[in-house]
Amino acid sequence: LGLVPFNLNPHYLDPVPGFAGETRETRIKEFHTQQDIPVVGLREGSWIRVIGDSIVLGGLLSARIFEKNKLPYELEAGAIISFQKHKMKFLVVQPDNLVSRNS
Repeated sequence: LGLVPFNLNPHYLDPVPGFAGETRETRIKEFHTQQDIPVVGLREGSWIRVIGDSIVLGGLLSARIFEKNKLPYELEAGAIISFQKHKMKFLVVQPDNLVSRNS
């Protein structure tokens, strides 16, 4: 649909130490061998809200962000992700009191 410039990985689970099977992180790394599209790993109970060209991460848990050729990183709940549709680039702003975690 092209509504957001990234893939969503809902119900994202962190790797479990000692687990020998394939993890979501492994699969996302494999995806990035063929694609440049960023992936947002949304943990259980988290969501995104799109408002114009901004995306707000809702819920109480952080999201795991995966970009090709970069180490994955965490994005805290309540953060605003601004993007430029044609450049596929995340510009992350962490507001202090701009976004309510209950919204």
